[in-house]
Amino acid sequence: MTDLETRAAPPVAPSLRRAAPALLGYAAVRALGLLTLALWSAARDKSAYTLLTARWDALWYTRVAELGYGYEVRLPNGDVHSNLAFFPLLPWLERLLAAATPLSYADAGFAVALLASVAAAWGIFAVADHVHGRRAGVCAVLVWAVLPVGIVQSMAYSESLFTALAAWSLYAVLTGRWVTAGTLALLAGLTRPVGLAVVAAVWAAAVASFVRERGPARPDGAHPEERAPSVRRALGMLLAPLGAAGYVLWVGHHTGKGPLGYLDVQAGWRNGFDGGQAFARFVADKFTSFPSALAGVGLIVGVGLLVWLYVVCVRQRQPLPLLVYAGIVTALALCASSYFGSKPRLLMPAFPLLLPLALALARLRTPRSAVVLGTIAVASSLYGAFWLNGSGPP
Repeated sequence: MTDLETRAAPPVAPSLRRAAPALLGYAAVRALGLLTLALWSAARDKSAYTLLTARWDALWYTRVAELGYGYEVRLPNGDVHSNLAFFPLLPWLERLLAAATPLSYADAGFAVALLASVAAAWGIFAVADHVHGRRAGVCAVLVWAVLPVGIVQSMAYSESLFTALAAWSLYAVLTGRWVTAGTLALLAGLTRPVGLAVVAAVWAAAVASFVRERGPARPDGAHPEERAPSVRRALGMLLAPLGAAGYVLWVGHHTGKGPLGYLDVQAGWRNGFDGGQAFARFVADKFTSFPSALAGVGLIVGVGLLVWLYVVCVRQRQPLPLLVYAGIVTALALCASSYFGSKPRLLMPAFPLLLPLALALARLRTPRSAVVLGTIAVASSLYGAFWLNGSGPP
């Protein structure tokens, strides 16, 4: 399928046997990344496991799981870092798993991340297989696995969990399972603020479906698509925003600052949506000296590549929900005033942008595509080990 409509679904999601090459390849790439990280960290007298489970945001999620909300850090410059900025689904799962097993909260976060990353890979395969076929689906998963910041997929962060929920919600939309799509969008909205992108994708697809359903009949008397029951579609639309809206409203009530209280929490972290002004200033500052100007050129090229990939997605007539989702994820990542170092991992859930690359690889002979992906996987594993042993993700 290469148009903007959805199509009738097969009775079940892609079988494990059909997805096996993608999942085995994904596991191999992630194993390489973890092995490289372990060796690199050992050489620097650091613990790779600590880097994956007990630094940066992973600590905040663990603290929410263990103690609940209400913890904050006041910095000398007046900023207030509150754990209310972190959405609750991941710490809920950490708490549940820690209560049911001997695992610590940090261990539980790592286990959730590993399982969620496999679920995300399967979901990406399902979407790409549905849109472009099995070979492209395998390549899409492997391209996602070898992203430069792919090591985050194995960290006790929420990116893998969110990507899994988003991918399967999009697959449910593409196959007309509206209640499932809405439920998964609800859960994605409880995982990260960018869950709004999944909600928007569900709503856009539902509205487009409604418009087509009311459109002129084909010569054979049928409508342009097989009708989904209106009640289920409406229920999916109703469910989709409840997760994000529910948490944001709860934060507003908890802080006493009303419906927009969550924005104040984010402002305490110097996060917000400024249309890309902070990012533009960051890039412009790179051109004040040399060799930092080279980094500035690299950043501009990187943004240009993202825009080009999105344009290619449109030209290849990706389904509407994928375009809406990828566009919003990319816009929020690039136009937020958050710390620049977090932008690469914030872009990681935008997997539909990778489908043009997956299609290009799928057209190559298997040995050639294997060499390309293998080379990039080695480079990605080395960069991930270097990154986490250095500044790492914020």
